[in-house]
Amino acid sequence: MTDRVDRPHRPRRGRPPSPATIREIYRRLSQRFGPLDPPRQLDPLEELVVTVLSQNTSDVNRDRAYTAMRERFPSWEELAAADPSELAAAIRPGGLSNIKAPRILAILREIEDREDGALDLSWMRTAHSKRVVDYLSSLPGVGPKTVACVLAFSLGRPALPVDTHVHRVAGRLGFFDERTDAARAHAVMVEAVPARLRVRMHVGMIRLGRQICRAGRPRCEVCPLQDLCPTAPRVLAGRDAITRALRLSG
Repeated sequence: MTDRVDRPHRPRRGRPPSPATIREIYRRLSQRFGPLDPPRQLDPLEELVVTVLSQNTSDVNRDRAYTAMRERFPSWEELAAADPSELAAAIRPGGLSNIKAPRILAILREIEDREDGALDLSWMRTAHSKRVVDYLSSLPGVGPKTVACVLAFSLGRPALPVDTHVHRVAGRLGFFDERTDAARAHAVMVEAVPARLRVRMHVGMIRLGRQICRAGRPRCEVCPLQDLCPTAPRVLAGRDAITRALRLSG
């Protein structure tokens, strides 16, 4: 008897794809979108604040908010001492400024308390990942996505941040069902995706989610993962039914 060969296949919804399918997803994403290298490598503290600013907004608006914030508060110390209303005014281009401003200040002030007045997380570059995860996770308002962003983009660790785009794409690809919360989604993705592919898989899923696998109307007809996606047949069948109905009514 010969061993069964693990080949790419369309998974069932709510069950992670097979290792072969995950490798094929990565191969097709890199073929479609080119090199899937992370966009930046920032200092851990900077990455932490940038990630908070990125919540529920575009990269363009995030960058505008960050630039305005640093122009108004050039040093971390000045930022930590800022009045919440002044910080909210500075980061308004990023949206939700009245929520993000107190969150950023709470994080910075907690770090100051823990680091004897210093706003410096450079020790994370050589620290064990578990220590980094435990530290970041205990900061006020810091969730698994923010932790994973610091690990992946600042420290070069094998993390896979699950933001809105990744959560949507991974859910449609069957990694988990729509009831899966952010914490569980991160755990599923880390378990399913090999460490060497995690950061680049995140980048590829982001690009797919922004350009093709959109929230309102996924463009399944041009998706490179169509035959590997358990959601695509339902979406395409629905569109075919609408097209037939329109033809009959016309």
